[in-house]
Amino acid sequence: MANKDGHRRFGSIRKRDSGRYQARYPGPDGRMRSAPQTFARKPEAERYLSLIEVQMARGEWIDPERGKVRLRDYAERWIDERPNLRPRTVHLYRWTLGKHVTPHLGDMPLNRIDTPMVREWRSRLLAEGVSVTMAAKAYRLLRAVLMTAVKEDELIRVNPCRVVGADQEKPAERPVLSVPQIFALAERMPDRFRALILVTAFGCLRWGEAVALQRCDIDLTVGTVRVRQAFVEHRGTGLILGPPKSRAGVRTIALPKAALPVLKQHMGNHVGKASEAFVFTGESGRNLWRGNFNKLVKWPEAVAAIGAAGLHFHDLRHTGNTLASRAPGASLRDIMARMGHDSPRAALIYQHANREADQGIADAIDKAVKAARRKPSKSKPKRAAEGGEPATETS
Repeated sequence: MANKDGHRRFGSIRKRDSGRYQARYPGPDGRMRSAPQTFARKPEAERYLSLIEVQMARGEWIDPERGKVRLRDYAERWIDERPNLRPRTVHLYRWTLGKHVTPHLGDMPLNRIDTPMVREWRSRLLAEGVSVTMAAKAYRLLRAVLMTAVKEDELIRVNPCRVVGADQEKPAERPVLSVPQIFALAERMPDRFRALILVTAFGCLRWGEAVALQRCDIDLTVGTVRVRQAFVEHRGTGLILGPPKSRAGVRTIALPKAALPVLKQHMGNHVGKASEAFVFTGESGRNLWRGNFNKLVKWPEAVAAIGAAGLHFHDLRHTGNTLASRAPGASLRDIMARMGHDSPRAALIYQHANREADQGIADAIDKAVKAARRKPSKSKPKRAAEGGEPATETS
């Protein structure tokens, strides 16, 4: 805003040789700073300075020098400063950044990344053949990094990740095995892995939880398994034994009685006597790696033989979750506890699917009722001769 002498009360504007206008203003420390871009018209530069003045008055101004750090450097530091991340999560974040984010945006200063740039980056990923699901994961990671830059470090004012729908995945519907298929798949496994299939499916376990079970976690008398740890595979390091994925992951799960004979036989034939002996191991007694399991048991051939080609091992947990959601009287909290989830979100998905199935049954019954009502009766009274009374049938 200009004062009575024609001089601006805050900041200054000058016309450059190019014909564009440059805006400069003093920061709270007295140092002069320039707008990050020049302006085609003087009123635009004036509006910019007015906005900066208001931000300073409200305590919302952020020194643009702070936002000049490159996204690549800031994202790496963002991961390093989160010591509670699981090793597998750290590996996944670094891989996602290196594969899908930093090749496109890594050299950009944080304060130069805007929403159109983010939208263009996402569109480019999809055009290059990256799946919607993977693009959504990369977008959510970028949004989380930049949200820290906004709220905690105050390097930028707003998060540019505001592309509607970019965080949403559209994964294909995963198959659910029937109970006979679960047992059929177990029968097609080598003897030492049959119980693994049943415990994983009926216990709603993750791979890392199942292969981390030890003899002390199995109670054949009451028919339960206790989940208190999980293996995480980390390239370059190996298998890392740690806590489950979440606090709710520590749980005790009751197995159906039909699965116990196979588990009991397995404990006698393939598990060491020590309480810390792992329940599921390879022929050599070493812990199982997820990447080697499919080849070890000829998984593709086995699932194709039971009519479930393309089934993933994790679909066994999905099957168990689905069966749990269909149990009469199972509450949302019951399902959450069995699945090992802190948040009700996943359990609600299974309950919603169960309600849809139930509604489908009701709709089918309704159609059958309507069809029955439309059918003409087979016992209509016979008409007598014209003008007479209806004839009655004799039994």
